[in-house]
Amino acid sequence: MKSKNYSENIIKVFKKDGFVLSEPDVLLDSNYIIERSGENFRKIMLTFEDDTGKSMCLRPDLTVASCIKYLKDNSKANSKIYYSGQAYRRSKNLKDKVINYQIGVEIFGSKNKSIDDLKVLKTITNSINKIKVKNISVKVGDVSLCKKLIESLKIPERWRLRLKRHFWRPQYFEDLLDRLETNSDVDPTSVELDKKKFFKMKNIDQNKEIANRKVSEIIARFDRKIKDPRSFKENKKTVKIIKDFLKINCPIENLERTLNNFTNKNNLGKNIFRDISSLKNLSKLNSKIIFSTNFGRDIEYYSGLVFEIYNSSKKEIARGGRYDGLLKSLGSKKNISAVGAAINLNNLNI
Repeated sequence: MKSKNYSENIIKVFKKDGFVLSEPDVLLDSNYIIERSGENFRKIMLTFEDDTGKSMCLRPDLTVASCIKYLKDNSKANSKIYYSGQAYRRSKNLKDKVINYQIGVEIFGSKNKSIDDLKVLKTITNSINKIKVKNISVKVGDVSLCKKLIESLKIPERWRLRLKRHFWRPQYFEDLLDRLETNSDVDPTSVELDKKKFFKMKNIDQNKEIANRKVSEIIARFDRKIKDPRSFKENKKTVKIIKDFLKINCPIENLERTLNNFTNKNNLGKNIFRDISSLKNLSKLNSKIIFSTNFGRDIEYYSGLVFEIYNSSKKEIARGGRYDGLLKSLGSKKNISAVGAAINLNNLNI
C-alpha cells in the first residue's frame, strides 16, 4: 500500500512536468535486445521459448522497453513519457530481488541536452521530495568526457577505438591500460588471425550486416588495426594521464576549475572539455551533487550524463542518464537524442 501511495504522488509530479503515460510491452524478443543493445543484457535476462521456438524475455529494463515501444509506434515528434511497472532481472547476488518496481521518465527526440538533462534530474528529485525522502545526495558522471580525452591523446587509432569501445567495462579497461603501459600488445598469432579474417571478409558481400555493422565497416576496421603500429613510445605517459583523469572527484560547482587544472597540468588542448554546459547547469538543483569521472560505467548504452540519487542511508533510490545512440541501435534509421531516469520503488524503505 505504501508503494502505491508513493507511485501516486510521484506520478502527480511527472504529469505536472508534462510527461504522458506510456505502457511498454512486458514480453520482448531477447535476441533482438542482445544483438542491438549489447551482450551485457544476456546475463541478466529471464528468457524462455514461445510456442514457435522464438527466444523471448521478460523486460530487463524499462528504458529499453520504452525505446522499443517508441519505435514501434513510429513516433516522429518529441516525446516526453513516464512509465510505471516491473523490470525482471537475474543477479548473482541472492539478496537482490528478481522483480524491480520502477517508475520513471524519458525524453525522446531531446533537442537541448543542457535543458533536458536538468529537466529529467529535476523532475526525479522533485518527485522524491514529494514523497518526503530527506537528505538526498546526487552523484553524477559523464561517460563522454573520457572518450573526448582519449580522442585527444597521441595514440594509435586501434588503441583509441579499443579504449573508447570498452570504457563501460571497468576491469577490462584497466587490463587494456596495463597492456598499453607495458607495450604487451596483441601477440603475433593474433595479428596473423586478424589478417586471415581481413582477407576472408573481403570476399563477402560488402553490404551484408554482421552484428548490426556492414561488412565494409568491419573490413575498414581490420585494415586500420593491421596497419597501426603495434607499440609506441609515449605509452606510460598516456596511461598515467588517463588514470589520473579517472581519479577526479569533486563537487559539481568545482568541476570546470578542476578540469582546467587537469588539462593545464598535462599540457592538453584547452578545448577538450569545452562543452560541459549540461553538467554546469545541474548546480541549479537544491541538492548536494558530487561529480566523478569514474562513475556510471556499468551500463553500455549511456553516452553522456549519468547519475544516481541516494537516500540518507546511502541506498540508491534512482538512476538515469543520456543515451543518444540507443534508439538507433534498436532500429531507428538515425540517431535520436534521449535522456531518462527511473526511481527504484524497492529501495524506498523510508
